[in-house]
Amino acid sequence: MTIWQVVIAASIAVLGLKLLGSLVPASVLERPRPARIADLLTVALLAALVAVQTLEREGGIQLDARVPALAVAAVLFALRAPFALVVVAAAAVAALLRALGWAA
Repeated sequence: MTIWQVVIAASIAVLGLKLLGSLVPASVLERPRPARIADLLTVALLAALVAVQTLEREGGIQLDARVPALAVAAVLFALRAPFALVVVAAAAVAALLRALGWAA
């Protein structure tokens, strides 16, 4: 099986799950527990994506300038800073650490 066949099979499976999800009655989804799981699942998936993109390099974990940049972004988000400021500050921290040679 080639990689494209796997991608197409996975795409069909995901489409099937999405179609099955649309058949679930609204009364089931409006219950407190499924609604809370749906809300938290989105945040958990996004956090996992950020963690993988920040810490993974060449199949292993690597701590570099991205980790302090992410920490600065988290602090600014906690302080409810504007999104553009968060992005610029995190990029500036990573650039500064790399320019000073303190992080890769």
